[in-house]
Amino acid sequence: MSSPTTIPVFADAMPAFLDDAHRALSRKLAGDLEGIRIDDHDAARLVERLVRADAFALVVDPQVRALCVAREALGYVSPMADSIFAVQGLGSWAIGQASGFARRDEILAEVKSGARVCAFALTEPEAGTDVAAMKSVAARDGDRWRIDGEKVFISNAGIAHHYLVFANADPSLGKKGISAFLVAASAPGLTIEKVPMSVDHPLGRLHMKWCEAELVGEVGQGMRLALGTLDVFRTSVGAAACGMARRALDETLRRVRERVLFGKRLVDQQLTQARLAEMATDLDASRLLVYRAAFLKDRGERASTEVAMAKMFATEAAQRVIDAAVQLHGGLGVTLGSAVEQLYREIRPLRIYEGTTEIQKLIIGGAFAASEGP
Repeated sequence: MSSPTTIPVFADAMPAFLDDAHRALSRKLAGDLEGIRIDDHDAARLVERLVRADAFALVVDPQVRALCVAREALGYVSPMADSIFAVQGLGSWAIGQASGFARRDEILAEVKSGARVCAFALTEPEAGTDVAAMKSVAARDGDRWRIDGEKVFISNAGIAHHYLVFANADPSLGKKGISAFLVAASAPGLTIEKVPMSVDHPLGRLHMKWCEAELVGEVGQGMRLALGTLDVFRTSVGAAACGMARRALDETLRRVRERVLFGKRLVDQQLTQARLAEMATDLDASRLLVYRAAFLKDRGERASTEVAMAKMFATEAAQRVIDAAVQLHGGLGVTLGSAVEQLYREIRPLRIYEGTTEIQKLIIGGAFAASEGP
């Protein structure tokens, strides 16, 4: 498995949207993450590396540009480390935003230090894109709550200390009854089933049989907290895609400069140069869209259309870049264990989670339909 000699300092090329603090963070991460192998799937070891890099501090009350810088760096070295990092934020952001949650500061301190690993449990077998269709329910049991239901495709399953679970505390209110709950990994009535995937990540299915839960915030706040969480972190999905695409491009440049075909280096072939031009342009366009959206979010703007554009274009472009990398590697590109082969499997879920490409198109198109004038 090849590994880069140095990790790029991603923030240097984005002067319009990033400042000196982001460039300093990018340089720090380039050093702290050095040596992580893309094929290392030991979750405990990766969590420890993230703790040593003080990365989890970035997900507590996050600044979106800093999140994007971190996820681009993590996507480059280890998509699995990136996934663990992102879900640490998804599983804790709502805790900081919920009103009146007594254990807020205690839990967020543990999240920041890495003593607590989080998971975000929203998706159900029949409620993915259509969040309001969830069937999980919560009921009071004295001064406590209990949840009955099922969640699927839950990242950090099996390594998390808690699951931020969304369930309907008053089904008669429809989606207005959806609320957020904290479920301990050790809660009686909770069982976790590993879900085999095309990539080796800690992903699972949660079965909850009236397991004990702790209300986060108030009844009925769930949809606001869930969608607010996704709104903060969706832009960073595009940043992770940029990191993976950049890694694929770097691996490809190394390969085509070494490979000789018909008496010439592969990089000197015109068709190769044309493909490299497409890959590089896709990557730069993606980064511009991602950091524009992150810049607007950090200014407090809603920026739903810009975020959707960034997420849609960056993940689709990364798929194209990585597919081209596989093609230019030839047989090595489909050999199990090569970096580009792994990236080919790693990039595919990004076009689905936190809002599919099709949903992003609806958001963008809907903005035009709702606006007046040209």
